[in-house]
Amino acid sequence: MIQIMSTRPLYEGWLNLLMVRLRAADGVEFERHVVEMRRAVAVLPFDPDRRVALTVSMPRTPVMLAGLPDMMEAIAGILEDDPAECTRREAMEEAGVRLGDMTHLGQIWSIPSVVTEKIDYFLAAYRAPDRIADGGGLIEEQENITVHELSLDALWTMMARKEIADGKLAILLMALRLRRPDLFSVPVD
Repeated sequence: MIQIMSTRPLYEGWLNLLMVRLRAADGVEFERHVVEMRRAVAVLPFDPDRRVALTVSMPRTPVMLAGLPDMMEAIAGILEDDPAECTRREAMEEAGVRLGDMTHLGQIWSIPSVVTEKIDYFLAAYRAPDRIADGGGLIEEQENITVHELSLDALWTMMARKEIADGKLAILLMALRLRRPDLFSVPVD
């Protein structure tokens, strides 16, 4: 059995970087980096009548450093309170949509090998009248969010063409396709 021997902070801020010293059953000690991040939420709002979904895009520094354009993403945010309430707030801030009932898909570790972040995933039906604001994120957070309302067929085609690079959006889109195949007319390859 592997035991944690010590934990040493390397950086503390918006996220924390730790060095963790471990000891294996044979007595050999080794170190691993751990990035401590808070829990998060992600949601794919979809309109079953019009067969569309809301996604967002925004400048992401790691993506920019890779020389790539902004990517289509699921609406998401850092968990600050109850996951469902936080998800509703993020959907309003980012996409200007009011969400009612949501389906909780579960909680998934984003990168369990090095990051402590776990994400609660939700699907949420909405209707056109639920789009009550512009979205775009909070000005003080400088997110520069662009809201996209795309057909589910277009999103699934992007998925099939490997054009969906955000893991959260890929997970949510696949979950919706499994639960509601009637909303998609594009065949599965």
